[in-house]
Amino acid sequence: QVQLVESGGGLVQAGGSLKLSCAASTRTFNIYGMGWFRQAPGKERNFVAAISWSGIKTYYADSVKGRFTISRDNSKNTVSLQMNSLKPEDTAVYYCAADVLFERPDAAYIYDYWGQGTQVTVSS
Repeated sequence: QVQLVESGGGLVQAGGSLKLSCAASTRTFNIYGMGWFRQAPGKERNFVAAISWSGIKTYYADSVKGRFTISRDNSKNTVSLQMNSLKPEDTAVYYCAADVLFERPDAAYIYDYWGQGTQVTVSS
């Protein structure tokens, strides 16, 4: 099994920036595609960004494109999400997830492993 732990969430004003990180326990981190999803209270979990095992291919939801950047460091077993120009509607619990097959990086149901999430709150 793969354990994923998110960090870096917090409170920030609109227009500010945060960087989220996800650390994986496995030594086979480089075989997984990685994704970030977010979920606000009472709402569905939505795709944010994803990155292939090699880091060559990246994917973004339209709502964050141009503001968020996903990256990974396989030597450190980490994936990061740099969030700039934050908006109140970005407020949510952010989850990182890992998937081997990675045929639908924007679909939550295909991911095999999930972290516990980190809270991001953006005030107006």
